[in-house]
Amino acid sequence: MGKIAVKVDNVGMKFNLSSNKVDNLKEYFVRFVKRNIMYKEFWALRNVSFTIEKGDRVAIIGSNGAGKSTILKIIAGVLKPTEGSVKSYGKIVPLLELGAGFDPQYTGAENIYLYGAILGYKKDFIDEKFNKIVKFSELGDFINVPVKNYSSGMKARLGFSIATVVEPEILILDEVLSVGDVKFRKKSLRKVNRMMSSGVTVLFVSHSMNQIRKVCNKAIVLEQGGLKFYGDLEEAITIYEDENTARKGQKDNEKGNNVRNI
Repeated sequence: MGKIAVKVDNVGMKFNLSSNKVDNLKEYFVRFVKRNIMYKEFWALRNVSFTIEKGDRVAIIGSNGAGKSTILKIIAGVLKPTEGSVKSYGKIVPLLELGAGFDPQYTGAENIYLYGAILGYKKDFIDEKFNKIVKFSELGDFINVPVKNYSSGMKARLGFSIATVVEPEILILDEVLSVGDVKFRKKSLRKVNRMMSSGVTVLFVSHSMNQIRKVCNKAIVLEQGGLKFYGDLEEAITIYEDENTARKGQKDNEKGNNVRNI
């Protein structure tokens, strides 16, 4: 066994979902004070354990709601698990919800410093890398325009350019190679490939099996918040696709039964 990059031990993540419809903030506080808010427990993840070795490039696949983005956020430190623990060994760069930390009133240039600070970059470092970030983002004069006027693709491009200006040891990607136009997607993938050639560990969520095959050598399959499989990439993709086929067949049968019962 090689050196460990990430160790996930018996992780569970519980969310409390309100089962009451609350129309406004005032009503929420009235109900909260009266202890009249009912919650329904929802476990997004339960009893999930795996170990990722340094240099591995691991896809995390599963249907919507399987817990893919949740486990990435826990590993990145964005969420604290309800149960279990996560240990990482090396500098993590999380590319999650690119541009989510931007202030819409600030220009792109101002947000480079703001977003960079959120990612833990020092001002001197951003000063040094500023031109490189702007050039990679291809925003040109738009870098001096408030971000509220950006398209979602422009925000993602700027977010990707800021986040990848460092050399990470662990890179976390959540659908980020699907943003922007085709040209920028190819450019982003080339940059990620350059990072991977230096031995960086990758955790990658994508619905594109073609992208996963280009990036990853192993895969984790999550199903309804639990770990179903971890290992060979092609075996994982087969398990995931068989599961999707079975689910689609079940839905088609239910639809057919409903039609017959009308």
